[in-house]
Amino acid sequence: MRSTILAAAGAALLPAAAMAQSDEPSVFDGDYLTVGAGVIYGPSYEGSDDIVATPVPVMQGRLAGVDITPRQGGIALDFIPDGKGAKVGFSLGPVVTYSRNRNSQIEDRVVRAAGKLDDAIDLGVNGGVTVYRLLHDYDSLTISADAKWNVNGAYKGRIVSPGVTYFTPLSRAALVTLGISAKHVDGDYARYYHSVSPAQAAASGLPAYAAKGGWASASVNMLAGYDLDGNLLNGGFAVFALGSYSRLFNDAKRNPWTAIRGDADQWVLGAGLGYTF
Repeated sequence: MRSTILAAAGAALLPAAAMAQSDEPSVFDGDYLTVGAGVIYGPSYEGSDDIVATPVPVMQGRLAGVDITPRQGGIALDFIPDGKGAKVGFSLGPVVTYSRNRNSQIEDRVVRAAGKLDDAIDLGVNGGVTVYRLLHDYDSLTISADAKWNVNGAYKGRIVSPGVTYFTPLSRAALVTLGISAKHVDGDYARYYHSVSPAQAAASGLPAYAAKGGWASASVNMLAGYDLDGNLLNGGFAVFALGSYSRLFNDAKRNPWTAIRGDADQWVLGAGLGYTF
């Protein structure tokens, strides 16, 4: 669980769709690109109580009318453009992510002794609805969900991640995004990441455990950004800071990786720099 906030916050640097709904001209009116990089501090694996630092690249933008938004270890595309001045918008498109959960940066020697898991490449679809100008001319509320399936044979299962995000600028230079999200996993995911096989038990000394699918976690998160020239609408450099708290549930919480060697409370903090052009 290196960076769940990127999935939950959706538009991680500058939530441009809401900015573009204003009558004031901005860099977000047509095609644009935001590129950024930062460092996050969070659990070394899903359920770990060891904190590691991880560099995170982020890309967001609109090219040829297709919106690009970041996800944890990937991106999502939106093929349904929202018209200028729209009150309600819709999103639909593919999402692809890459995960190294329990593959690298395993700090716990007992967990490391059980062996690394395979990298996971997931492909699926995302969709949602956004209400613009909820309380004033620049804010927005988005309800969305990602449904993804593993395509490289790692855990061979499915993840569904619904979420709600509220975005508002605080001034011409500052913005904040608040979000809540959850994760539901199937039995294949649970058996791969939450179970302890007899071989893993023998190698690590942990008790064997057979996990089942279900709701695995819920998260709350916040992202704040500040434009360095004082105007969000003209692009340029911006700094951002983020924080997230997640609580693991059911077998994601009860499995030995979490209950014995880790913690069901998961915290993530991070900061970075982005540039919009």
